[in-house]
Amino acid sequence: MEQAQMPGCYRHPGVETGVRCTRCERPICHACMVDAAVGFQCPECVRDGSGTGHSRTANQPRTIAGGRITAGHPHLVTQVLIGLNLLIFLLGRLSPALIDETVLIGFAFDPDLGRVVGVADGEWYRLVTSMFLHQEVWHIAGNMMLLWLLGGTLEEELGRVRYLTLYLLSGLAGSAFTYLIAAENQGSLGASGAIYGLLGATVVLVRRLNRDMRPIMALVVINLVITFAWDGIAWEAHIGGLIAGVILAYAMVNGPRERRALLQGAACALVLGLSLATVVLRTAALT
Repeated sequence: MEQAQMPGCYRHPGVETGVRCTRCERPICHACMVDAAVGFQCPECVRDGSGTGHSRTANQPRTIAGGRITAGHPHLVTQVLIGLNLLIFLLGRLSPALIDETVLIGFAFDPDLGRVVGVADGEWYRLVTSMFLHQEVWHIAGNMMLLWLLGGTLEEELGRVRYLTLYLLSGLAGSAFTYLIAAENQGSLGASGAIYGLLGATVVLVRRLNRDMRPIMALVVINLVITFAWDGIAWEAHIGGLIAGVILAYAMVNGPRERRALLQGAACALVLGLSLATVVLRTAALT
């Protein structure tokens, strides 16, 4: 006798569930169910005010990571990040000095300025500003294409705040690892650290939702091959961002719901703390 298979969640088809929305009767997993007066309701029924007897915010629908599900403009943060990167790219083309003053560099003498520049000289902002810089058209085109392909889904599944945190901390981790490993006079720029963080997070999310891993793993392999086969690529940022993205995403989408916020906060603190510690140690070694 075969065991009957439970239906999949209507929002996460790979997650089997025996719970249904008490109003529309669609199957919902634990990440989608919202407490109602009787049983559970799906995010759409709650968003439409379909009758829990409470205000809309009383049972705010949540993403699999615990973030709020916002109505309208589901990819707003992704669009803003793409727009910001494109704007800074255009400004850099118009004024190359902008890149020289904000690119990631450890410790070097700038003949144009007649002084030493770099993170080790107190210009710590370069760790962040370099995340939004691009010089070549192919560079920004590739990064923005991946940001659009990966970012939209992650923003929907994690929520805006967690998604933006993932992006920024992955980028910072990539910058910190580059600062640690690369030569002190080697310049580095690009959103690749943050993008690879999204890549690692997507692997974790796809695994968590029990979806087909083959497409995302193929994308990871292709990008890693490009990372190490193409000259002039700061592989350190890619690897640093990828590792940070995996750590952060795992904490965001796994673990019991009652301790989810604690686990997420600890993971963010871990990545941030390790990044800052790396920067401090490298600075001490260079100065």
